[in-house]
Amino acid sequence: MNLTISGHHLEVTPAIREYVQSKLERVRRHFDQVIDIAVILTVDNLTEKEKRQKAEINLRLSGKTVYVESLSHDLYAAIDTLIDKLDRQVMKYKNKVQDHNHQAIKHMPEDMPEEETPSAA
Repeated sequence: MNLTISGHHLEVTPAIREYVQSKLERVRRHFDQVIDIAVILTVDNLTEKEKRQKAEINLRLSGKTVYVESLSHDLYAAIDTLIDKLDRQVMKYKNKVQDHNHQAIKHMPEDMPEEETPSAA
């Protein structure tokens, strides 16, 4: 699994990198078939007084790419809400994949027709 953390208009410090990695452990614990993770952290200066922190993630799974973004006034809060959203989407995908695998068994007829034996009359 490849993990890429990049920053736009901000330097990614080791503390931020460690925080993101520790939060991503929760996603990896729920679903281990992750191929690639790309995290982009951005600081947008809208006005002099207002700053907006943005966190985005592209998570490649086998057969699907999950994109999530989060906005907040604090970068750590944006990362927290990002991971919460990502965790919900990954769990939804995992349940969908597991249900699909068991769907063939669910739709099998319960009463299998038995071989009719000829009755002696």
